[in-house]
Amino acid sequence: MSRTNLLDREVGRAMSTLSAAAKRGLGDPALAELVVIRASQLNRCAFCLDMHLTIAREHGVSEKQLDLLSAWEEAGDVYDERERAALALTEAVTVLTGGFVPDEVYERAAGHFDAPRLAHLVALITAVNSWNRVMVARRIPPGGHTP
Repeated sequence: MSRTNLLDREVGRAMSTLSAAAKRGLGDPALAELVVIRASQLNRCAFCLDMHLTIAREHGVSEKQLDLLSAWEEAGDVYDERERAALALTEAVTVLTGGFVPDEVYERAAGHFDAPRLAHLVALITAVNSWNRVMVARRIPPGGHTP
């Protein structure tokens, strides 16, 4: 089977639908892109990084935020508390250190997002992790995205 045959059409549509619904429900396109980029950094998905860095710029994410995202915890006031909570949850869900998301990380996020937005944030993190795994498993290089 070719690595360039990404997904069965039905599976691809389902993943795209989940991603789009999660982003819409989160209601903040710039934050959604920061979350997607951070997960893609952790998962080393060059295709998704290339695509979502472009989209993030279109949504007004600053170059400083993009430049410092891999060190967001040490970046001072470059990220507000809501962004920091979302990024902490992104890392916890993506890496699952110890096999679970620490209560304090989840509660921190819950302090910044109401229940529906928190559910959409978790769905977005889950969706991007799925996309990252498909692209990395298939070794899809950056540059193939056309908006």
